[in-house]
Amino acid sequence: MKPLFVLLIVFIIGNLVIRQYRGYMDYHLAGKIALAATLFFTSLGHLIYTKGMMLMLPDFIPLKKEMIYLTGLLEVMAAFGLFVPSLSRLTGILLIVFFILILPTNIFASIRHLNYETATYDGKGTGYLWFRIPFQVFLICWTYYFVLC
Repeated sequence: MKPLFVLLIVFIIGNLVIRQYRGYMDYHLAGKIALAATLFFTSLGHLIYTKGMMLMLPDFIPLKKEMIYLTGLLEVMAAFGLFVPSLSRLTGILLIVFFILILPTNIFASIRHLNYETATYDGKGTGYLWFRIPFQVFLICWTYYFVLC
């Protein structure tokens, strides 16, 4: 839920700031800024909640801690890549692939009732998927519209 708030609030503020300085709203730029802010925000979770995020990964995945740090680093790199003209399109495509690839970890964690913030198994359970799956689809659509179109 928090990443959704970051995305929408930064989008609104971004549009207002852009309008103040340019005299018009640039929705695509504000959309990219909001997506980048969300990626920075979620990447922090990889550092703050490393133990809990490691529990999101199935047992057959090796080097769990390194994988969590790597995906956090990829989110930071993607946030910057959105603003590099020669990389923006590729970054958008790779982000969509990334959002699809991480969905199974969220499903796995929900089935196990994982609370990744506390690294305990007292989370919301599969009810969380009623938010998470539509949010993943929303992020994919957001990325497609604001980065690829």
